[in-house]
Amino acid sequence: MRNQIRRDKRNRGFTLIELLLVMVILAILATVVVPKMVGRRAQAEESSAKTGISSISTALDTFEVDNGRYPSSEEGLTALLQAPGNMPNWHGPYVQRVTDPWGQQYMYVYPGQHNTNSFDLYTTHGGTDTSGNQINNWSNGTP
Repeated sequence: MRNQIRRDKRNRGFTLIELLLVMVILAILATVVVPKMVGRRAQAEESSAKTGISSISTALDTFEVDNGRYPSSEEGLTALLQAPGNMPNWHGPYVQRVTDPWGQQYMYVYPGQHNTNSFDLYTTHGGTDTSGNQINNWSNGTP
């Protein structure tokens, strides 16, 4: 009989205090981990936007080498995906996409207001990076 009582106590499960202790530990872990993970998405989007600007800048330079000029503001970045009218030296597509991490097309101006000898390339949807700077090709160390 005594052995039966001991087996019953072992098979009963967790006590309320044990469950509360586990919940407190999970809550503490969540308060430490979640804030760190939330900032990662914004960092990843910012990094992706800067990389996108850099690769599109390279593609625009390649377009210029092939065709002797940058696309006009009217032709825009679409000229990197589809040949504008009468461009026999167009060897594109030069990039796979011209949208920022937020799904909006990068803004392109030629001739640039900030880069007067070339073009301005920037994103408006993401607005600014974590340091408060606009994500563009004339600051933030991007070409």
